[in-house]
Amino acid sequence: MPEPKFSIVVPVFNEQFAVAGTIVDIRDYFEQRGEIFEILLVDNASTDATRAHAEPLLDGAKVRLLVNDANRGKGYSVRRGMLEARGEIRLHCDADCAPSLASLPKMLQLLESNDLVVGSRLAPGAQLGQRQTLPRRFVGRGFQQVCRAILSEPTRDLFCGFKLWRGEPAVDVFERLSLDGWTYDAEAISMARALGYRVTEAGIVCTDR
Repeated sequence: MPEPKFSIVVPVFNEQFAVAGTIVDIRDYFEQRGEIFEILLVDNASTDATRAHAEPLLDGAKVRLLVNDANRGKGYSVRRGMLEARGEIRLHCDADCAPSLASLPKMLQLLESNDLVVGSRLAPGAQLGQRQTLPRRFVGRGFQQVCRAILSEPTRDLFCGFKLWRGEPAVDVFERLSLDGWTYDAEAISMARALGYRVTEAGIVCTDR
């Protein structure tokens, strides 16, 4: 099988109700466009039926499953997937990312002159469906602003789970990351800038569960 152009890394933990639909949506999106792709599902030691629900869709080529030996965190899972990926273009997205696939054409255009395109719920052009609860938005926005201030980071939405990378910069960055938890996003963006890679932000279609 030829090397994939696209690698899509999806970290999952206890996603038995979403995992199959997400795989099908991503697979259908790229097949309809005639692209050569791979989906790497990284299971962070789920305790529900996530792996059982994913199993019928695995083929060892287009759709692969990596299973962590213990719950090691979202950052660890994304890093593992991004470093095992083979595509020249690599997307990592959450298990509820299907609505955001509509934003990929715009992000791919931006990737022509950038190394990382950060999907954003806060940048111009974002189209939001269901939002997070108000308390979660309040706490999350506050923490995000603290991170941006510490890192002097212009990106508005550090933690949106939809980011598109060129393959070589992705490897260069993820090989250097150390954070295993969900804050890995801020480290990855900061590391990319520190290494001289071109980073931009794009408003995307997004619906929170």
